[in-house]
Amino acid sequence: MSRPLVLLHGWTMTGAVFDDLAGRLSDHACIAPDLPGHGRARHVAPTADALAESIAQTLAPLRAPVVVGWSMGAAALWRYVACHGTGEIAGLITVDMSPRMRPAPDWPHGLADQDDGSIAAIARRFRRDWDGASHGIAASMFASDDAARRAEARSAILSQDPDTMRRAWDMLVDLDARAIVPRIDIPWLICSGAHSRVYPAAASDWIAAQAPQGRRHVFRRSGHSPHLEEPDAFAQAVRAFTRTL
Repeated sequence: MSRPLVLLHGWTMTGAVFDDLAGRLSDHACIAPDLPGHGRARHVAPTADALAESIAQTLAPLRAPVVVGWSMGAAALWRYVACHGTGEIAGLITVDMSPRMRPAPDWPHGLADQDDGSIAAIARRFRRDWDGASHGIAASMFASDDAARRAEARSAILSQDPDTMRRAWDMLVDLDARAIVPRIDIPWLICSGAHSRVYPAAASDWIAAQAPQGRRHVFRRSGHSPHLEEPDAFAQAVRAFTRTL
């Protein structure tokens, strides 16, 4: 029997963002929960500990699943590991996330082309004009300028509560999971898109260099969302990884 897959979505999205992937991986049991603050879990405050607890509850009935964390989903997964370890997980896949979003003089692997000043400006824009900011959030998800794809993403963004999304963003910006990465002692596929507008490739390169069992995979035609931009290739990569466990 194929291993179950737990699919953890990114900021402003819901588990439904993985519907297509789950269909392509129908030989696996795919579970894609809405994380705290999002979708059906919008009533749960989006704190780091709430993210970790949500994952713990999802994993509890499963036997040796593979966990896929995209963007915020990866950050949530790292927080889970910090709190609970890796004993319940057979392997993990993370997709285009940095263990620390905020750049620093000794950390050039945070949000691409940003610094403290511009990150503060982004937060102010989110407070002042969420509707307008949603266009940029949707655009940043993809390598190409596909209007239909962006519109679908923006619809998902606007279905969320703006105040809750702003709190989730502030939480993510303050996280630092760099100390956790070397402690993740299970097979780990570290993915990114070659044309990500969100994080530099160096962030995933750093993770792969630090993780004891890390392997790197780059989707050449994708940006921040290879499961949406190269769905066949992404499904194949997931299936190939699970077969090695």
